[in-house]
Amino acid sequence: MKSRRLDFSDKIAVLTGAGSGIGRALALALAARGCHLAIADIREDTLAAVAAELASFPVRVSTHVLDVASREQVASFPAKVLEAHPAVDLLFNNAGVAVGGHFLDTSEADYDWLFEINFHGVVRMTRAFLPGLLQRPDAHIINTASLFSLIAPAGQTHYAASKFAVRAFSDALRHELERSTVGVSAVCPGGIATAIARNARFSTALPEGAVEQQLQRSRRLLRMPPERAAQIILSGVAKRNPRIIVGYDAWLGYLLERVLPTGYWPLMRNLTSVD
Repeated sequence: MKSRRLDFSDKIAVLTGAGSGIGRALALALAARGCHLAIADIREDTLAAVAAELASFPVRVSTHVLDVASREQVASFPAKVLEAHPAVDLLFNNAGVAVGGHFLDTSEADYDWLFEINFHGVVRMTRAFLPGLLQRPDAHIINTASLFSLIAPAGQTHYAASKFAVRAFSDALRHELERSTVGVSAVCPGGIATAIARNARFSTALPEGAVEQQLQRSRRLLRMPPERAAQIILSGVAKRNPRIIVGYDAWLGYLLERVLPTGYWPLMRNLTSVD
């Protein structure tokens, strides 16, 4: 059965989306705790930069260029990790993307692109690694959801739907695995200072200047340093918390949804609306 507190020392973690933002911060924080790493990202250049930062830590690190939206790449990924590491104890499903714009202004292709990464990527990675994790004496799966897996603002139908799905998948899987050695946490970060908004796809139907306006709003809201977010996440994982809420804004959204499950939107419109 699972131990009461998870110790990262000498564990082996697979981490997607490791090339920047929360993923990079998690990689550095895990290495500082003595955790060996298989870091993955779709961008080889950012992945190499993070690997260079990790070189100063006395842990084993392997790097893997990976598109979590690819069935074939994910299916073959465990074998590649096991060429560099004897086993896997921790799976951080952290890779994610965003789309900006209201539902009727965004394309089906953009919806599919986002879901393949944000949700199906999580499911595929879990399916690929779970059999091995179940063989370990003390293992854990950590899925990055979002504040928008707790509330659903206008202009976020795609992102919120994908992150609600990640949270629901994590909750149901945790119940299925409750008698096993594998725990499951859903991470719900609020505004973390990452490049997710800058790298988002935006609807071509948005009026001139609207994209820059959204990016400026994002810069105001995405304030917590990724390094602080990583510390909160790993503290929650060590305690085996089923849900890890990161940031004041995420806690505010969580509490508002509980108190006003269908009436919180007027209170949050000025902060989150894309109008």
